[in-house]
Amino acid sequence: MAEKLKITLVKSPIGAVPKHRKTVEALGLKKLNKTVELPDNDAVRGMIWHVKHLVKVEEI
Repeated sequence: MAEKLKITLVKSPIGAVPKHRKTVEALGLKKLNKTVELPDNDAVRGMIWHVKHLVKVEEI
């Protein structure tokens, strides 16, 4: 596993399921094309898995 993950919001969560919108917000993504770096752990991976259609992930 990588040490950190670089997560970018590439699709708007406006039309998404409310649970997915909250997950995107919990990841720290507020605006389109913004990027956050989070630790690579099971909790973050699970959140990404639920919103994989809205985000782009790179291992650092």
